[in-house]
Amino acid sequence: MAQQRSKNTSGKQRAMAEQAGAGLEGKSANQAVEAAGIAADRLRSLVERIERLEEEKQALAGDIREVFAEAKGAGFDTKIMRQVIKLRKMESDDRQEQETLLDLYKQALGMLH
Repeated sequence: MAQQRSKNTSGKQRAMAEQAGAGLEGKSANQAVEAAGIAADRLRSLVERIERLEEEKQALAGDIREVFAEAKGAGFDTKIMRQVIKLRKMESDDRQEQETLLDLYKQALGMLH
């Protein structure tokens, strides 16, 4: 189903590009695309910014992996560290509500002593 939508979308995009190119012989590709209502330079700029940010994101993910490896080497449980980081991101009220529900569920299942 997703492939079908993808094919339909690419077909529509191809048709738009063909329409943009019709009657524009001798004009640049950017002019043809802009005639179709797409600012090619702006689009290129946005795509390039996203690509740079994706590269930065990959670099940061690598740095984070290194810090977790360092923590593991120092004897810390990285699974627990990830949970602590997740909890620190939460609002205090949300965290408290989650902890209360967790305790309630544990009690219902006989997991609290």
